[in-house]
Amino acid sequence: MYDAKTIFIAMLSGVIPAMIWLWFWLKEEDHNHPEPRGLIFIACLIGAITVIFAIGLQRFTEPYLLNEAVKLTVWAGIEEILKFLAVAIIIFQTNQVDEPIDFPMYFIAVAIGFAALENVLFLLNPIAVEGTVVGVLTGNLRFLGSNLVHVLASALIGSAFGLTFYKTKFIRFFYVFFAILGAIALHTIFNFFIIRGGGDNFLRVFGFIWIVAIISILIFEKLKRMGCEKDLQ
Repeated sequence: MYDAKTIFIAMLSGVIPAMIWLWFWLKEEDHNHPEPRGLIFIACLIGAITVIFAIGLQRFTEPYLLNEAVKLTVWAGIEEILKFLAVAIIIFQTNQVDEPIDFPMYFIAVAIGFAALENVLFLLNPIAVEGTVVGVLTGNLRFLGSNLVHVLASALIGSAFGLTFYKTKFIRFFYVFFAILGAIALHTIFNFFIIRGGGDNFLRVFGFIWIVAIISILIFEKLKRMGCEKDLQ
């Protein structure tokens, strides 16, 4: 068991960086039609709860996944699909999603909640065993890498929904299907080269991730223009 101080520090070190990412990405939303902050908070909370199911499924599948590459892929798939289902619970139960940019915002909120609790659980042992300083440094590394990967992978799927906002269901299915595959691939590549690769390729992979982040921001701008153009019609 961990003491109260360890849990408190882990929560601060895990949640605060995630909230900074949430603040950063919410700046990309349409400020003329902002999403209800209460619903964004609920999305984060559901994302955090999703971690429990992800851990359970990953532990259940581990004995059957003898190949490391296959295990990383399956585990990344579990996380991305569960986050997708968490968003579905939200967006299909509300009438607030009425613009293309809304989709990636809720996907990002769920991803932030998922990353926050994952960070807390990940940091408990380093803080308890190696001390606060090492734990905080570890948290900063996850702030730079893991949080961003969760956000970008989910944003990729959300952007697919947004780009097909005015398209047919068939085209939407096509976009979303390949976006899910892309999200799983991105997540798997990060896990393989950073978490399992000992960080030897950190700069290369991290640079690639930031390129994806820039592309995501450009897509967000397109989604905002799509919404504005529709309003003017």
